[in-house]
Amino acid sequence: MAGSHRASSWGTTHVPTILRSLEPRLHAGEFVFVSVAPDRAAQLNGLATIVELEGTTVVLRRQDADSEFLPYDFVARWITLTAHSSLATVGLTATIATALAEARISSNVLAGFHHDHLLVPGHQAELSMSVLRELTRAGDAED
Repeated sequence: MAGSHRASSWGTTHVPTILRSLEPRLHAGEFVFVSVAPDRAAQLNGLATIVELEGTTVVLRRQDADSEFLPYDFVARWITLTAHSSLATVGLTATIATALAEARISSNVLAGFHHDHLLVPGHQAELSMSVLRELTRAGDAED
């Protein structure tokens, strides 16, 4: 149904509502992506795991990767968008990615059941937070 938005125990699909309640939270520490064999991934203290044909990607704390002598080339900060959005939401990731891209910030998105998570370049974490807070204010103006 055009123009409708659904709210359920799994979150809303209405992008302006979600934007108003983004409440981004910047986690302490630095995070990295590593690619390892599937059996190796199970041995790591990973925070997110993605199985791909070429290998298993694991996101973990930088110090954990360093202690395991695992190579990485991207050091990120982790931002959780505490808004409770539905996995069926259309346009939220695009809206956020566009705003960050306009500020020349790359972002890697992980969708969780309850929240979306962004891994952004470590040196741009505070700028990323500012962009996301601005999106929250823009959400207040929409609807």
